[in-house]
Amino acid sequence: MQIDSAHVGTRLIPHRAVVDWRWMTNYAAAVGDANPCYLDDTRSAGIIAHPVFPVAVTWPVTLHLDRYMEGSSFPLALMAMQVHHSEHITLHRPIRPGQHLTVAGTVAAIWPHRAGTRVILRYDASDEDGQEIFTEHIGGLLRGVSCTDAGRGLDDLPPDPPAAPEGADVWEAPVAVDPLFSYRYDAGSGIVFPIHTSPAFARGVGLPGIIVQGAATLALAVMELVNREAGGDPQRIAALACRFSGMVQPGTTILVVLQHGDGNHLFFAVRDAQGQRVLSNGHAWLMSR
Repeated sequence: MQIDSAHVGTRLIPHRAVVDWRWMTNYAAAVGDANPCYLDDTRSAGIIAHPVFPVAVTWPVTLHLDRYMEGSSFPLALMAMQVHHSEHITLHRPIRPGQHLTVAGTVAAIWPHRAGTRVILRYDASDEDGQEIFTEHIGGLLRGVSCTDAGRGLDDLPPDPPAAPEGADVWEAPVAVDPLFSYRYDAGSGIVFPIHTSPAFARGVGLPGIIVQGAATLALAVMELVNREAGGDPQRIAALACRFSGMVQPGTTILVVLQHGDGNHLFFAVRDAQGQRVLSNGHAWLMSR
């Protein structure tokens, strides 16, 4: 199975989504984040979406690329081989209830990787007034698929998440992931894929059982970062990036680790119960107060 980088720059049919308060609050509840900014609509400023909520807005495009690449020669059948490899979200403005978002998608990069091929999709979301709301770069790793050339990416790609500076960890926070977590995230986010909720399907594709959604692991880490480093204010999160390097199984405890922080840049990771990293090269950009 092969792919080449000639498909970089392919544009997707725009996706439109209406964001309502129920979807936003359900997402926060699904990850167990009780921050009033996500839930309390009596606040004078109203509620905003969780910083990782953009992945729920773009999920229908990622899941149904065949519907959004009409007329393209992109080898869609190969996308069945992908696993969620990386995430980069830039938050231009908060997502608020009632927004009508338009998501424009582009194949932003195709690169060879030692385990196959990396494909980066870029999603740009804007509101009904044309204001930028968020930009997401979601990376998939096509296992066993070879890239036939040196690969390429668009000029404005964000850099890969940097490694944390050397030094002792700043803090560690254990987070219990209960047995029903993946089911709640499936229901609350709308990100539906059977490896997260069907043990039979998960084992059928070689997994030990159902696994937690990678974006959900990121959301749990962000909850700790917002509460501990941003004074509980999620609007200080300007951008997030990470690489998914392992699997989390429900019914276990993960460890969110702040490796380094200098006020505006937070370097973090997530480890599983065995101490193995399941989320690596985590980087959060904070806006100053």
